[in-house]
Amino acid sequence: MTTVAVLDYGAGNVRSAVRAVAAAGAEVTLTADHDVINDSDGLLVPGVGAFSAVMAGLENVGGVDLIRARHEQGRPLLGICVGLQVFFARGVEHGVKTEGIGLWPGAVTGLEAPVIPHMGWSKVNAPADSAMFAGIGDERFYFVHSYAATEPPANATVTTARHGNDFIAAVEDGTTWAAQFHPEKSAEAGARLLRNWLASFAADSSPGSGSGSTGTNSTDSLSS
Repeated sequence: MTTVAVLDYGAGNVRSAVRAVAAAGAEVTLTADHDVINDSDGLLVPGVGAFSAVMAGLENVGGVDLIRARHEQGRPLLGICVGLQVFFARGVEHGVKTEGIGLWPGAVTGLEAPVIPHMGWSKVNAPADSAMFAGIGDERFYFVHSYAATEPPANATVTTARHGNDFIAAVEDGTTWAAQFHPEKSAEAGARLLRNWLASFAADSSPGSGSGSTGTNSTDSLSS
C-alpha cells in the first residue's frame, strides 16, 4: 500500500486530513520522525493559521529542510492551505514579512475583496492538462483564507480561483503539488483530488529527477 506521512509540527485540525488521505487509499502516519517521513512514498504538509506560526512550527521539527529536500529530489509532496503558502518565498501579514521555504519565488499577501476571509465553496480554473484536477475541473472546493499568492511559479501548472481578484488556487510543479483550498473538506471533489495525488506516485516515470513540469503558465502576477 502507498504510504503517506502527514507532517506533525503542532498544527491544529489535521486529523481530518489524515482520515481523508487514508480514505483515498493510503497508509497514513501523522509524524515528525525524519526516518518515517523519508521512508514514506508521499509527504503531506497541512497548514492552518498564520504564515509566521506555520513557519515557526516547521522550523522547530526540521520540516523546512525535509520539504526542500523532497522537492529537490522529485519525491511526492502535497501542501494544503498555509501548507501551499509557505512553499513561496515569503508571506506578508499585517505589514510583517516572514521568510517562507522558497520552493517558488513570490509573496503571499492579503486578498483584496469586499468580504474577508474568503470562506466557502468556489470554482477553480484548472488547465486542461492538470493531473490534480483530472475529472474534477468543474467542481467547487472549500476555501478558508485571507491571504493568497498571485505570482505563478515558472514552468508549473497553475490553477486559479477568484475572490475579489484572481489568486493561485493550486500548483503542480513536477511531483510537488499544493492547494490553497482544503481537499479534506471538499466532499467527493476533494476525495477525488487526493486519489489523483496518490495515483500520480505510480504515474511518475522519473523518481529522483528533481522538480519542475512542462505546464505552461506566465510568470507574471495574475490579473486583477
